[in-house]
Amino acid sequence: MEKIINKIAEELNVKPIQVENAVKLIDEGNTIPFIARYRKEVTGGLSDEILRDLGERLTYLRNLETRKAEVTKSIDEQGKLTDELTIAIATAETLADVEDLYRPYKQKKKTRATVAKAKGLEPLAQIILEQEEKTPIEEIAKQYINIDKLSVQDKKNKDKVVANVEEAIQGALDIIAENISDNAKFRKYIKKVCYREGTIVTKASKPDEKSNYEMYYDFLELVCKLPSHRILAINRGETEEFLKVSINKPEDKILYYMEKDILKGKNQFTEMLQATILDAFKRLIEPSIDREIRSDLTEKAEEKAIKVFGQNAKQLLLGAPIKGKTVMGFDPAYRTGCKIAVIDETGKVLDTATVYPTAPQNDEEGAKKILLDLINKYRIDIIAIGNGTASRESEMFVAEMIKEVKHDICYVIVSEAGASVYSASKLATEEYPDINVSLRGAISIARRLQDPLAELVKIDPKAIGVGQYQHDVNQKKLSESLTGVVEDSVNKVGVDVNTATPSLLSYVSGINSTIAKNIVKYRDENGKLKERKELLKVPKLGKVAYEQCAGFIRIPDGINPLENTAVHPESYEQTEKLLSKLGFDKNDLRNRDRLNVLKTQLSTLDVHSISKELDIGEMTLSDIISELSKPGRDPRDSMPKPVLRNDVLKFEDLTEGMVLTGTVRNVIDFGAFVDIGVKYDGLVHISEMSDSYIKSPSEVVSVGDIVKVKVIKLDQERKKVGLSMKI
Repeated sequence: MEKIINKIAEELNVKPIQVENAVKLIDEGNTIPFIARYRKEVTGGLSDEILRDLGERLTYLRNLETRKAEVTKSIDEQGKLTDELTIAIATAETLADVEDLYRPYKQKKKTRATVAKAKGLEPLAQIILEQEEKTPIEEIAKQYINIDKLSVQDKKNKDKVVANVEEAIQGALDIIAENISDNAKFRKYIKKVCYREGTIVTKASKPDEKSNYEMYYDFLELVCKLPSHRILAINRGETEEFLKVSINKPEDKILYYMEKDILKGKNQFTEMLQATILDAFKRLIEPSIDREIRSDLTEKAEEKAIKVFGQNAKQLLLGAPIKGKTVMGFDPAYRTGCKIAVIDETGKVLDTATVYPTAPQNDEEGAKKILLDLINKYRIDIIAIGNGTASRESEMFVAEMIKEVKHDICYVIVSEAGASVYSASKLATEEYPDINVSLRGAISIARRLQDPLAELVKIDPKAIGVGQYQHDVNQKKLSESLTGVVEDSVNKVGVDVNTATPSLLSYVSGINSTIAKNIVKYRDENGKLKERKELLKVPKLGKVAYEQCAGFIRIPDGINPLENTAVHPESYEQTEKLLSKLGFDKNDLRNRDRLNVLKTQLSTLDVHSISKELDIGEMTLSDIISELSKPGRDPRDSMPKPVLRNDVLKFEDLTEGMVLTGTVRNVIDFGAFVDIGVKYDGLVHISEMSDSYIKSPSEVVSVGDIVKVKVIKLDQERKKVGLSMKI
C-alpha cells in the first residue's frame, strides 16, 4: 500500500501523508464532497477535483496489484517463474505491461504455433533458434516426420501429422514467430518507437462523397502530436465508413532491433529467421500493436473529452440563478406550435399556452395577443427562449412583440439540451401529472433560467450537451465522471431541505435516491424541518449519513441561523464560542446591522492564535469565518449573469471588425463556441483567445462566461462566424 500511496503522491504532486489520510477517509466510506469540505486538516486541503483523481488512481493501482498477484501465481503454478520475471512483473507500471509479460504463459486458443507444438516440433524450433547446428536443417527435420509412425486413426487428425520436411520446418518457424510475438521486450520497444516516430494516416473510403471528415481524406500526423479531438473525429469517421485508418511505423528500424537480438552471425538459419521475424512482425505483432496504440489514443482522448465535458457541465450547473423574477418559458417549434409556460418567482406554474407564430401557420397576430395578455396579467419580467428548432424565428417574433409591453421586459436565450428527455421522463410525469408532456419542456426552460442547478439535476448529465464527442466515449466512465461533477456542484451550493426535489437531494453527500424520497415524504407528512438534527427521524437516514449530509443541508428559516450556512453541526460549539468572544450570538446573523459589524471584526481576526484557543483547525476556522461573513449567500451569485436582450441581431447584420458581447456556450479542445445573438454560435479558435500561448481554451474561458468578441471571418454560404477575443 505504501508503494501505491507514494506513486499517487508523485503523480498528483502532493505529500504522501495527504494521500494516506485521504485513502483512509475514502476507505471508511466518506464521500468526496464531505472530505473536501470538512476534513481539510486531515488531507491538507485537497480539493474535490484532486480527491476524485486520487480515487480513480487508487482503484486503478489496486487493480494493477491484484492482477500482478494473479499473473505471478499463474506462472508459478506452471513452474516457469524466474527471479527476473518476478522483478519485471513487480515493477510493471501499467496493466498493459503486465499482460505483455504474461502473454507467453497464457493459455492460448488454437494457433499455427500451438498446432506445431502438438506435433512435437518445439525441439526443432529450439535448434533453429540456437543457430549452432552444422548438419543441414533438411536432414535434421527428417527426424520429425511421423506420418509412417501414426495409426490410421491418428493420420486422420491433421493436428498430429508431420508429413514432410517442409511441414516440419514451417511448423518450427511458426513456433519461433509466436515466441517472437510474445516477447515483452520487443513489444515494449515497438510501442515506444511507434509512439515516438509513428504517424496516423487516414484516407477516404469514398473520395467523391461529401462529409464532415473531408479534412481527413488525405491526412497524416505524428502519433505523439495528435490532439484528442482529432483522435475522436478520426474514430467516428472510421466507424461511419468514410475513413480508412492505418499507422505508419519505422519498419526497418524495428526489424533491425529484433534481428540484432535474435540472429547470431551468418549461417544456414539466417535467411529463414529473417523471414520469420518479418512474419512475426507483420502477421502477429503489428495488428496487435496497432490495436493497442489506437486503444491507448482513444482512452486518452476520451479522458480529455470527459474532463472537458465535466468542466463545462460544472460551469453550466453553477450558472447564476435569476431570483425574484416571473419568467415565461418559450419552447420554440414549427408545425406543432410554440409551447408557453408562466412560472412565478418560486418556480410555481401559473399558466400554460400554445401559440403558432412560426411556419407553417405564421399566426403572429394571434400569438401576440395571447402572449401580451399573459405578460400583462402576470407582469412577466423575462422571457426564456429555448435555443432549439425555430429558436431564431421565435426570437425575432419576441423581440418585436415586447416593444408593445409597457413595463420593463427582456428575453434571454436558454440552452434547451435535454429538455425533451426530461419532458418524457418518469420524474416529469410525477412532477406534472396533469400537464401535457409537450408543455413540460417550456416549464423546464423557464426554471433553468431561475435556478440552473435545481433544474439540470433532473436530466441525465450526458444530455446537457456541453462537450465534444460525448456519445463516442466510454459511457460508463462519462456517467461516473458527470455524476461526480453534479455531486460537487450541488454540495458546493448547498440544498434547502424544505423546497428541494428528490432529484436535487439525491446528489447531497450521504443521501441516495431512497433517502431523498423519504425526506420529501417526511416533509409532506410533518411539515417543514426546523433543525438539521430532525433529519435523524427520516427512515434510513442514520448517524453516518447525517454526518455526511448535515453541512450541505440548508434551513433558511429554521431555529438555528447557523443552519443556513455551510458550518457543520460538529463545529457549532466552537462557532458559538467564536461569536461569544466577539460579543455576538448566532441570532445576530439575522440582524443586518449587527452582521455588518460582525463582518468587520471577523476580517481582522488572527486565525492562527484563535484556532489554538478554540481547539479547531485553521482551515476549518477560515471556512467558518467565511460563512459567518455571508450567512445564506449563494456562491453562484458571483457567477456571470445571462445576457438579457430586447432586440434581435441577424446574420446579415454582421460585418468583419464588429465587436459584440456574447455568452460562451461550449468549450472544446480547439476553442469555444460563443452565442452572439445570431442563429449560429460563432467559433473563437484557441489561437484567437489570447496574445500569449495557452495550452487549453479552459485556461481563458468557461461555459457561461460573458465575453467581448470581434467578428474576424464570415462564411455566408455555410453561415459560420469566426470570432476573436484579441480586441
